[in-house]
Amino acid sequence: MLQDNNTPHWYVVHTYSGYENKVATNLEKIVENRNLGHLIHAIRVPVEEVEVDGKKEEHKLFPSYVLVKMIMNDESWHVVRNITGVTGFVGPGSQPVVLLDEEVEALGVDTDTKSLDFAVDDTVEITGGPLAGIITSGKVLEISADMKKVKLLVSMGGRESAIELDANCVKKF
Repeated sequence: MLQDNNTPHWYVVHTYSGYENKVATNLEKIVENRNLGHLIHAIRVPVEEVEVDGKKEEHKLFPSYVLVKMIMNDESWHVVRNITGVTGFVGPGSQPVVLLDEEVEALGVDTDTKSLDFAVDDTVEITGGPLAGIITSGKVLEISADMKKVKLLVSMGGRESAIELDANCVKKF
């Protein structure tokens, strides 16, 4: 049905109203659990920060839509299409429309796909965050699909505990 060309492109996925974050989270978990990072590269729910009654809130720029950068083939199409809350890809019939990186950036969406210099099971130095200076290192247990968060196993008070930090708060020794 779909042709594999090994080039990742941005696609727009339509969701039920209010399911955008749930779809993105579920897709990130499936990518991680099934090791599909080579097919599905990035997942974004476009948001803007607005001030309401003196408080900053995030509002979805495009309610009911999630942007996914992926290599389109039968496997990746099936994975995305069968997430609870997804109604389909945007495009005529069964042909999802490709968005260029420039078009996605013009929508105000961060298109950078991050790469990290560490992997699961590596020991890393903690350089930032609330525990910097208190705890100096930890073992990487998990990296989020969007590579923004890492879960570390650290030693605190003689006990091992799992903590979550922003990926930019750690670096490889």
